[in-house]
Amino acid sequence: MKFAIANKIIGENYPPFVIAEISGNHNQNFQRASKIVEAACKAGVDAVKLQTYTPDTMTVNSEKKWFQVKVNKAWKGQTLYNLYKKAYTPWEWHPRLEKITKRYGIPLFSSAYDDTSVDFLEKMHVPAYKIASFELPDTELLKKIARTKKPVILSRGMASLSELECAIATLRSNGTTKLAVLHCVSSYPASPEEMNLSTIPYLKTLFNVIPGLSDHTTTITTAVVGVALGACIIEKHVTLNRKNGGVDSAFSLEPN
Repeated sequence: MKFAIANKIIGENYPPFVIAEISGNHNQNFQRASKIVEAACKAGVDAVKLQTYTPDTMTVNSEKKWFQVKVNKAWKGQTLYNLYKKAYTPWEWHPRLEKITKRYGIPLFSSAYDDTSVDFLEKMHVPAYKIASFELPDTELLKKIARTKKPVILSRGMASLSELECAIATLRSNGTTKLAVLHCVSSYPASPEEMNLSTIPYLKTLFNVIPGLSDHTTTITTAVVGVALGACIIEKHVTLNRKNGGVDSAFSLEPN
């Protein structure tokens, strides 16, 4: 079982495909974003990934209790709208950041969150799509992505097995033939003790997919063990320096 993203083959008996997730560590500064992308490329990653949304495509601007963030020391006390406003990557940056990765021969793709983001990314001709675990129940989004016929990488995260099964079936019945599922613990950061890495080979056996790991721990140890257990894809958040701050800096890797 294998497939390719750009010129890199992903599957058993191939080196793990390492994805650098830029996320919101740019702090709304394009120069910082470009330096993070370049540092990731120089560090030897196989792909760079963005997230394509805006605060308005994700939530509503409300301060009611249902829209208050109650978890994660770095996020607690903010509204969802304000958190997404800090974290989102302006769409006009996407092609500019892609120019950097192209200089290194490295593909750039993104997590899509709604119809408009898929339409935008299709105009960029991205080579693959990531689907965040929180979007797995959005069957209309899954159908739209599947119809592009491009490789899809899912994060399991907080999704139940039945939700994951439904998402996989939706993708496959609408055109996805190249599919990977990443084991993921939706804690930010996650501790190694709660990672339950035995899930990686289980996902492969249960769903006949390429397995991987989206790793929110603060070191590379969990990722290395994940590869030993069969992970063909490793996704890690990256930043230049944790001390510089950023919505995900606490669990992001530095270039070294």
